[in-house]
Amino acid sequence: MKIVIAGAGSIGCYCGGLLAHAGHDVTLLGRPRILDPIRDKGLTVTDFSGLDRHVAAQNLTLTEDASCLATAEAVIVTVKTSATAEIADRIGQYTPISAPVLSWQNGIGNARTLRETLPDHDVRAGMVPFNVVPTDPACFHRATSGEIVIQSGPGALGQRLSSPDLPVIESDNIDALQWGKLVINLNNALNALSGLTLKKQLLDRNWRRLMADQMTEALAVLRAAGHPVASTTPLPAWMTPYILRLPTPIFTRIAARMLTIDPNARTSMAYDLMAGRLTEIDSLQGEIIRLATQSGVATPICTKVRALIEQAPEIALSPDQVKP
Repeated sequence: MKIVIAGAGSIGCYCGGLLAHAGHDVTLLGRPRILDPIRDKGLTVTDFSGLDRHVAAQNLTLTEDASCLATAEAVIVTVKTSATAEIADRIGQYTPISAPVLSWQNGIGNARTLRETLPDHDVRAGMVPFNVVPTDPACFHRATSGEIVIQSGPGALGQRLSSPDLPVIESDNIDALQWGKLVINLNNALNALSGLTLKKQLLDRNWRRLMADQMTEALAVLRAAGHPVASTTPLPAWMTPYILRLPTPIFTRIAARMLTIDPNARTSMAYDLMAGRLTEIDSLQGEIIRLATQSGVATPICTKVRALIEQAPEIALSPDQVKP
């Protein structure tokens, strides 16, 4: 397939590299800051299990020009939430109606935003459960596990995109899966505030307790709002807070798969905060706070965490400093 990755950041480059390695004709639509090193070195993608794939620059199309969308047979949107409306306009301007548009983004509202601008396109929500970080210019490393899930639809799209290195499955339950991912991704902000790697954070019981309290708060909001939640981890969503609160020796035995992550991995929000970039806090904690306001449920933790991220602290905080 001719695939355009609209928003070639960490997730876009990682997935685009593996799609190209699997034989697809991939265009990375992005910024020179990301694309110029790939032009010089080619694109390398790695993961925590030892995967190491290199795609030569001549086997990719690298461009900052949205007119590349005119030849797309599928568009995978990986921009941050704040850029979704803008990229939707570009897709509407150039992309054939026949090309499905997939949202592989954090947050809940991106597919809705795309559909509002692209009512005649096959727009599908998606859920990318894993974390990708840049390790060097033109090198992107997957630090956690999980399989991409896309909304079911015509054309066996999941099967066509899937490869041994990048499984893609379809689901009729994508909304509940997205809510489940959002609840897990609320930790993006806590990890950024902690200054720790994900693994060190998960091995600290005080941080795990705060993670659990924030998840419990969010699950109460979603229950009040009538949104089903499907887990994106081996544990049911309601059970995860209880597991997180266990003493560390018991937690490490029961939740071994939660610790199957690169020891140096941090969340994307941690990197955004360190680089002074706009974060996605409004599409994570902000989404829960908006629902809570409608449902009359208190969200002291999410509210405090959002305020701290918006202040962009320059030092690592302790769990006690983050608690409301």
